[in-house]
Amino acid sequence: MTDEQRGYVYGFTAYAIWGFFPIYFKLLRPSPALEILAHRVLWSVVFVALLLTVMRNWRFLGRILRTPRLLGGVVTVALLIGVNWGTYIYGVNSSRVVETALGYFITPLVVVLLGVTVLRERLRLWQWVAVGVGTLAVAILAIDYGRLPYIALILAVSFGCYGLIKKRMSLPPAEGLFVESAVLAVPALAYLTWLNLSGGAQFGHVSATHTALMLFAGVATAIPLLLFAGAANRVPLVGLGILQYIAPILQLACGVLIYHEPMPPARLAGFGLVWLALMIFTVDGIRGARAAARVRAAAGATAATVAEPAAAALPTR
Repeated sequence: MTDEQRGYVYGFTAYAIWGFFPIYFKLLRPSPALEILAHRVLWSVVFVALLLTVMRNWRFLGRILRTPRLLGGVVTVALLIGVNWGTYIYGVNSSRVVETALGYFITPLVVVLLGVTVLRERLRLWQWVAVGVGTLAVAILAIDYGRLPYIALILAVSFGCYGLIKKRMSLPPAEGLFVESAVLAVPALAYLTWLNLSGGAQFGHVSATHTALMLFAGVATAIPLLLFAGAANRVPLVGLGILQYIAPILQLACGVLIYHEPMPPARLAGFGLVWLALMIFTVDGIRGARAAARVRAAAGATAATVAEPAAAALPTR
């Protein structure tokens, strides 16, 4: 198995786990979203710290602390993933699983827009068409909801930015996740301390199952993020965009089939336009990747042809 193929396996597994997250977070009620988020952060730090101890790899901390740009990137992605986690938990436990699925459906389109605005990339015609169709879909869904689907938009923007910065940093999975979680651990611990002192904590006061599931939140959070980080360092952005459809498809199924959230005709039409935009985006991305591969192959063949006469002129032994 090649390194890129291994990356696809990591990515598929990560997105499949995320796809069933609505079921898991529903089980954590009646804890509010902020309490669940704080426990996710703290138990992620504990789990990854144990993992790094077993791996005997703590020297990376010195490199991060000595590199202001890298440290700034870590803080940025920590804030982004914190916003993403908190918004997702709130969406699931306020019966908006379908809207959270929408957020991850439109994430690839947000990544395209980030390429234009941040990386100064030029879009091809069909990429612009996909973005236009996606924008129309959001407008229709906003009319259906009676508001902007802000949960979906926050999820898409935060995770799109997280993936972009994470790929550019190229940190090893476990080390990156530990530092990101550690940045969030201080405010998380402060909040949980205040919650316990004020008597509002649900952790440890609901049931043994609830307590165990809260403790397991660190493992459940860390494993797919570690897999995603491993995929992000191995798989092209186009590949990640295709894999990204797995999670929202499963989340949408959970929302409609398990939790019976409404899907009126206007909302279904909006989702249909989103899927059309993703189809256009995916097909264009595949064609672009194939064209680039042909150009590289042609350039390699030309270089080999030019090199042959020069090689023939070299003395032989």
